[in-house]
Amino acid sequence: MTKESQKTNTMTAEETARQNSFIELAKTLTAQKSNTLGRPLTYCLTTFGCQMNEKQSEVVAGIMDEIGYHRQDNEEADVVIYNTCTVRENANLKVYGRLGHLHSLKDKNPDMKIILFGCMMQEPHVVEKIKKTYPFVNLVFGTHNIFKFAELFYDMQQSEQQIVDIWEGTDQIVEDLPTERNYTFKSGVNIMFGCNNFCSYCIVPYVRGRERSREPEAIVKEVKRLAADGVSEVMLLGQNVNSYGKTLENPVTFAQLLEMLEDIEGLKRIRFMTSHPKDLSDELIATMAKSKKICHHLHLPLQSGSSRILKVMNRRYDKEKYLDLVDRIRTAIPDISLTTDIIVGFPGETEEDFQETLDVVAKCGYDTAFTFLYSKRSDTPAAAMENQVPQDVAKERFNRLLALVQQEGRRRSSRFEGSVQEVLVEEESKEKGIFTGRTEYNLLVHFPGNESLLGKYVRVHLDECRGFYYLGTLEENE
Repeated sequence: MTKESQKTNTMTAEETARQNSFIELAKTLTAQKSNTLGRPLTYCLTTFGCQMNEKQSEVVAGIMDEIGYHRQDNEEADVVIYNTCTVRENANLKVYGRLGHLHSLKDKNPDMKIILFGCMMQEPHVVEKIKKTYPFVNLVFGTHNIFKFAELFYDMQQSEQQIVDIWEGTDQIVEDLPTERNYTFKSGVNIMFGCNNFCSYCIVPYVRGRERSREPEAIVKEVKRLAADGVSEVMLLGQNVNSYGKTLENPVTFAQLLEMLEDIEGLKRIRFMTSHPKDLSDELIATMAKSKKICHHLHLPLQSGSSRILKVMNRRYDKEKYLDLVDRIRTAIPDISLTTDIIVGFPGETEEDFQETLDVVAKCGYDTAFTFLYSKRSDTPAAAMENQVPQDVAKERFNRLLALVQQEGRRRSSRFEGSVQEVLVEEESKEKGIFTGRTEYNLLVHFPGNESLLGKYVRVHLDECRGFYYLGTLEENE
């Protein structure tokens, strides 16, 4: 380990200890207030957006639990927390709408505390709107200083003023904070933060900052700890996992990190997202092909099938390179399940460009494609582009794409019909006695079962494909 790495580790340990001291201080205040009220204090935490946000919410939940609050689903709680997303304009509008409802709840309970954090809070115009229009919000912070949550919460407990703490960026990665996992048997693991790609439609690099990778030793340590605690499936998370390790003092490739995780005892499945096509290496393909633990599912965002549009999007690959990459992946891993993201109605998109997208969908055989109407995000290059596609034209194209995606998805997914697959049982569905799990190909399966199966791997006969999910039956020996 270099002197620089040792210095960084020391600073990280000091910050972790500092935040733990604020947890203890906040815990004392919580106990005092709980005794005064004669009941436990409660919090409600709602997460908008991606799995990165879900992972960060687990840290906030872990700290709230340590402080002494009890989590509930109802927003009539002592503390209401929103982890916000800003990828699309609709996400912002949803939060503003919910704040109106919270205002009425706070009128009934003036002691209620409201906390907003996450990507949306990294936008200066949003923070100004919160200050002016929603002064009843108690605490606002962003994506870069989530590790300070205990300290900010303690400050909020003692203040009558709105606290706003937004950082423009950070190179700090603080480890070993309390975490409340959503599942006992699977977990997300952040391997990197931020993004350096600057796709012209995307606000993520502006709100999450520059790319920075965690040290591989820290990741291995975390996954070993999770596996020892009963976690058998991990999802490695990053805005672009394929560029993992480039910012480290001693660079490590993503494929090399996967090989380090392969030997961890108790770990059965490794998933990851998201992969940028421009950085997906032959080394990674080979590692996936020979691995006994990496799931044969790959999320590979296309965004558009038109080379012209891809260039304007600043994706740094073209249609031919994408199709060649898919061909190399399928050659090495014939049973791979491919999923993707596609944007319809990007500025300047013509019918000819759209036909190129349909062509790629037909050729790639996606199990699922997540399709989106282009959403103009302020402060991104695409928002200022001319030739914005009229909404009625974009919606008509969207419907055509959706029809093809569903048709191809049903055809591709049905290849497993009649087979027996290993399924990790995740939860009971809304229908009593029907349980839900996923195959290694990320296909959803519903089947009759009981609660004793939760978190276990079972063999399920896939009776009927219903498009993007299966109805199945447990094998008799289970």
